[in-house]
Amino acid sequence: QVQLVESGGGLVQAGGSLRLSCAASGRTSKNYAMGWFRQAPGNERDFVASISYSGSTTYVADSVKGRFTISRDNAKNTVYLQMNSLKPEDTAVYYCAARGVGYATTMRSSYDYWGQGTQVTVSS
Repeated sequence: QVQLVESGGGLVQAGGSLRLSCAASGRTSKNYAMGWFRQAPGNERDFVASISYSGSTTYVADSVKGRFTISRDNAKNTVYLQMNSLKPEDTAVYYCAARGVGYATTMRSSYDYWGQGTQVTVSS
């Protein structure tokens, strides 16, 4: 089992930046790929970014490409989502996810563990 705890959400003006963190605990000796998803009210939980265990492969949704960057520090069991040039449409609850193999995907259903989410609100 892996427990995931997100932090770093908050209220920011359009054009601003936030960095989300996701700390993993529990069975972290296994190689996990990690991902970030987001869900706005009334919407599906959508893919944002993912990263392989080694960090050599990343995927980013087209809607955030060029603005968001995913990274990880395996020594700290932490994955990050740097969000720049934020827009009001980025407002959502952001969830961290882990899957029990080392290669990343964009598919929500392929992730085994989920955090509780952190709210990001971007004001216009």
